[in-house]
Amino acid sequence: MKALLAIASVCLCGVAVAHAQEPSARNTKRAGPAAPPAAARAADAVVPIEDRDYKIGPEDVLDISVWKNEELSRTVPVRPDGKVSLPLVNDIQAAGLTPSRLREELTRRLSEYVPSPEVAVIVREVHSAKVSVVGAVRSPGRYEVRSPATVLELIALAQGFTDFAARDRIVVLRQNGTPQRITFNYRKITDGTDQDNFFVQAGDIIVVP
Repeated sequence: MKALLAIASVCLCGVAVAHAQEPSARNTKRAGPAAPPAAARAADAVVPIEDRDYKIGPEDVLDISVWKNEELSRTVPVRPDGKVSLPLVNDIQAAGLTPSRLREELTRRLSEYVPSPEVAVIVREVHSAKVSVVGAVRSPGRYEVRSPATVLELIALAQGFTDFAARDRIVVLRQNGTPQRITFNYRKITDGTDQDNFFVQAGDIIVVP
């Protein structure tokens, strides 16, 4: 009997932890009530911000804490210029850095005023990754992408095509580095041919003629 009670207790704790860790989300543009399940998954999922490859961007919200120093700890938004403002260090560049790299820079700057500061940087909210969907869709706009999402998922966020959309002539404009013009044929996707339903990147513009 004691063994059964112990197993039940572990299971209940696991459910409670899973519920507590369920991420929250907020979109720049709300999807309508008829949004397909794929749209909800793309909108609500959260970027794995503990990933060392994630780079902070404008409009992200950061939790910056200095151990045993509440006066220096802050929850701050990243300004459009990519900087955050903190006591003692004033303005410091955050956009383009990983959380670990920003932590190192803050530690270096604060060490001029605080002996052996222990700094933690956590990305509380991700708002910098946005993709625009324009043209013949039911709800054109600019959407936050908080986890890897495909072209089809972004079109789903935009409530799908209008009746006269040219589904075989979709173009993704990509400005990351060298400007690119990537063609996307929805009909080939649905037919199961060689067209890839590739992942979008921050700053992409999906044009549906």
